[in-house]
Amino acid sequence: MRTDAYTSHPNGGGGWRDQAARYALLPLRIFLGVTFIYAGLDKLTDSAFMKDSGAGSVGDMMRTVRDSSAIPGLVDLALKSPSGFGYAIALGELAVGVGTLLGLLTRLAALGGALISLSLWLTVSWASDPYYYGNDLAYLMAWIPLVLAGAPLLSLDAALHSRRHRRTGGYR
Repeated sequence: MRTDAYTSHPNGGGGWRDQAARYALLPLRIFLGVTFIYAGLDKLTDSAFMKDSGAGSVGDMMRTVRDSSAIPGLVDLALKSPSGFGYAIALGELAVGVGTLLGLLTRLAALGGALISLSLWLTVSWASDPYYYGNDLAYLMAWIPLVLAGAPLLSLDAALHSRRHRRTGGYR
């Protein structure tokens, strides 16, 4: 049996590949967390974005993409209150980013990020041609590993899990 720096050791330790695999989602978590926090804050601090109409407003953006979106009804729903929709997206992005970056309720935060990305892909970037020019689809795919795996390391989720595990003496 081969046991060297590339493979797991029989005593339960790990080689560098095992260690790298344990931390593989951390860069993705940091990138998505910081990006969504930035996106949320950017929207909240942009007075033009939160308006129902005018240059750079969420309302004008929604009216522009309405006929080219995959689900025009979703855009119509947003157009009932463009500024309310803008605040909902911005606060959602902020909550998702903070949860992801801290690793708190990570799977739920990632699901929120995936749903935000899905809605933006189906509305704002649906008409991107070729499809890979629209970044929302790539964000949607980037959220999926975090939905599936959560944040097992360097996260509040992991700390809470460890604390529960110690308090109960392990699982029975």
